[in-house]
Amino acid sequence: MPPVRPQLGAFLRARRDRITPAQAGITPFPGPRRVPGLRRDELAVLAGVSAEYYSRLEQGRQRNVSRAVLEALARALRLTSVERAHLFDLAHPIARRNTHVTEAPQRPEPGLLRVMSALDHLPVLLLGNRGEVLARNALLDAVLGRPIELGTSFFTFLIQDPLARERIVNWTDFASTAIAAMRREAARRPFDQRLIALVDELRAADPQVARWWDDHTVRDYASVAKRIDHPQAGPLTFDIEIIGAADQPDQRLVVYTAEPDSPTARLLPLIASWEGHPANR
Repeated sequence: MPPVRPQLGAFLRARRDRITPAQAGITPFPGPRRVPGLRRDELAVLAGVSAEYYSRLEQGRQRNVSRAVLEALARALRLTSVERAHLFDLAHPIARRNTHVTEAPQRPEPGLLRVMSALDHLPVLLLGNRGEVLARNALLDAVLGRPIELGTSFFTFLIQDPLARERIVNWTDFASTAIAAMRREAARRPFDQRLIALVDELRAADPQVARWWDDHTVRDYASVAKRIDHPQAGPLTFDIEIIGAADQPDQRLVVYTAEPDSPTARLLPLIASWEGHPANR
């Protein structure tokens, strides 16, 4: 039996539903339409494959999918570079690892820790796989309202902790982007049982999160603006920048930056003094 790729089929359906024939540059085929997006036969023609082949692909019944077909689908669906990479990961998942092997604990990359120390005047945290918090500084604790325990997932704090929704003014935008990044990670690590369990937990905790997950939006971990309502300092505005290390691609230094001489930049030293800063931990 050919391998089943349900996530590949679901992603193709979601993207097909979101692009109309006009957006794809074709005249709609005759016949009834159940959705405004492309029909299967329309997408098949655009990608240069038979309708039967595409149906097998969307149903997860196609054993082999060539790079040329995936490239054609990405062009027809007008996928972004992140969505294209996601499509390839879903079509050609990594080999299953031995499920009996216990994953070694993640250790912070020393170079990223040194960068973190140099940026002690800004809120910073270091994340690993599944958004696991590997390090964070005291100024981050002060801005977010409490320490996030090392080894726990930042996603759990973001989705399940009421304090996150209270402090983060644009919580919906920030949280939906985080879920889209989780979906991207899930395609790269399809057999990570801890990641699968985390996704299930977060989806069960909040119907809104389940809807975000089910719409198959994907993003890489990237810069996103964040607005914080601090109870003492008032409104704070940050641009979130991501720093990686070449030898540890799964670790990301998340830096809360502020425009020089902005109200937020002027308030950060005051906030730090309230918390007995600095102390990376």
